[in-house]
Amino acid sequence: MAADLRSDTITRPTPEMRRAMAEAEVGDAEYDDDPTVLRLQERAAEITGKEAAIYLVTGTMCNQIALHLFARPGFFVVCSRNSHVGNVELATSSMLSGIAFRELPSEDGTLRPEDLAEAFEEDADRGKIVDLVSVENTHAMGGGTPWAIDDLRGVRKAASGAEVPLYMDASRVFNASAATGTPVAEYAAEADALMFCLSKGLGAPIGSVLCGSEAFIREAKAAKILFGISWRQAGVTAAAGLVALETAPQRLHEDHERARRLAEGLVEITPDALDLHRVRTNMIFARTAPLGLSAPETEERLAELGVLVNHIGDTVRFVTHIDVSDDDVDQALSAWRSLAAAGRS
Repeated sequence: MAADLRSDTITRPTPEMRRAMAEAEVGDAEYDDDPTVLRLQERAAEITGKEAAIYLVTGTMCNQIALHLFARPGFFVVCSRNSHVGNVELATSSMLSGIAFRELPSEDGTLRPEDLAEAFEEDADRGKIVDLVSVENTHAMGGGTPWAIDDLRGVRKAASGAEVPLYMDASRVFNASAATGTPVAEYAAEADALMFCLSKGLGAPIGSVLCGSEAFIREAKAAKILFGISWRQAGVTAAAGLVALETAPQRLHEDHERARRLAEGLVEITPDALDLHRVRTNMIFARTAPLGLSAPETEERLAELGVLVNHIGDTVRFVTHIDVSDDDVDQALSAWRSLAAAGRS
């Protein structure tokens, strides 16, 4: 059986989640009378310290609704280079909301207050043209980097000084919390609104939650209808989300420990493959040049050896998650060792 380290989105629901889904009390979520959805939204708001929340199908839906509400057509959202909203969702934001992005350079995806000063400069003809700062926590393309809370506070202060709201794409905020010890609510306090995914490290089969003030979530519900996003007996999947929230956060450190062991093993085999200090959570970006292979070639060769990864640029990405075992880590290291030996022969 292949060791699947392509992403933490491929996790499968646990037996407890499957039981909860089978027995879920449901209603019509569009009428706000699905009791399981309501409980999930209340729990999400409680965990993040926000007034309200809305359960949606994907993190991208959450992001797009938030961007639509915060930013006006023809105006800018500031984010780090390679952030999900400014990269993967760029065309979507343009199509749905007519907004553009000012991407700031960043090695690990985090921003600094001083980086924002130039981004906030007003246009000579239009005046203020930045409507929002968006941060990602953890930052996937930055190596799964979690934000230090003091750094986030500094960015929030700079944004507030310019009277610009801050939104957090917090799809993996529970990983950030596990890595830094910062409570999720403490992160959320620095954002006007945030979303997190239930279907990544937390292991639920579907769903993300957008959290904010009561007024913001009321507007989000209207935007959801505008975008044609509707579901009915959503309590079936919300039930798995409730289980995920109660059981998964306390085990995320296991994913981080396995990622660390895998990273240390890769460096032992090929010292130039990666920088260990960049491995903070459940993601590893390993350079393939030390193997004498391109990243696509490495992805293909690893698959032949029973290890599934994704290639990104000149690296391959390994992601640990609830369905990755110690044996899977050993299998990945054995496959990498075989490729390294072939390259040296």
